[in-house]
Amino acid sequence: MPMPFRFSLCLALSFALSALHAADPKPAAKTSANGPKWKALKPQTPAGFTLKTLEVAQYPEHTVELYVYVPDAAGTWPCILDIHGGGWKARQVEADKPMMERLAQRGFVTAIVSYRLSTEAKYPAALHDCKAALRCLRAHAQELKIDPERIGCMGGSAGGHLSGLTAMTTGLPEFEGEGPFKDQSSGVKACIVMAATQDLIAANAGKKNEGAVLFFGTSADENPGLYKAASPITHVRAGVPSTIFIEGEKDSLKVGRAEMMEKLKGLGIETDVHTLKDAPHPFWMSDPWCAETVDIAAAFFKKHLGEPVLK
Repeated sequence: MPMPFRFSLCLALSFALSALHAADPKPAAKTSANGPKWKALKPQTPAGFTLKTLEVAQYPEHTVELYVYVPDAAGTWPCILDIHGGGWKARQVEADKPMMERLAQRGFVTAIVSYRLSTEAKYPAALHDCKAALRCLRAHAQELKIDPERIGCMGGSAGGHLSGLTAMTTGLPEFEGEGPFKDQSSGVKACIVMAATQDLIAANAGKKNEGAVLFFGTSADENPGLYKAASPITHVRAGVPSTIFIEGEKDSLKVGRAEMMEKLKGLGIETDVHTLKDAPHPFWMSDPWCAETVDIAAAFFKKHLGEPVLK
């Protein structure tokens, strides 16, 4: 078995097994013979920031929360919402914290949403939670020092799917759900998708992907309309936000990305793809790829969201 394939398979199995016995699993460290070691980073709230927890919504199965890195200094900041990965079934908030801590230090308020997982509620619950989280950020904008007009989103793997879907459905009321803060907008001005499928029909037709079936409650062949409606590529249209893609060289979760980029380009919407050398699937959780991801994300979001306004 070739080493890149064996490495990817080991990571996938590690993710699946950890989801069964940990509330916030972290992928095990692996070593690639063809590149840097993969080793999970540990979160540490940076100096000059306070980590705040906000309740978005309470459900019997889960309380949706936001974990927000707020600068201690006075001023107003652009904001980035991160949507964590984990196959829609594992809560990987802790694994995404190092990336969002570093982005906060680049001049943003950063936040991570703990949406309802597929083991707790079927789609579209997760999407509705992401939308509610954006509305919550705006409702608490003054407290969190956020400019409500300058918010973007990003996510990796399952979170990349949800990030792309959140962005592409900006302005479509049928995707809002019944969550709180309905007087606020859930729109985003810019989006980053990391290592994520954007066309769920192309990825799942003729297959019974256990993770997708758990998330949707059905297969793509049994309900193709549902899978199509949940595919970010379906909703590309004039007015959707600029969207870029970050991928690992050794990752294969990119179905629909090229086609989605063509649709965006055809509409004159900014898009691009960045492929990180030797990077495996969860590249944003380990250096050197986390550092590379932060460089790309900071430059992109500064272009579209701007700089903080200090007092």
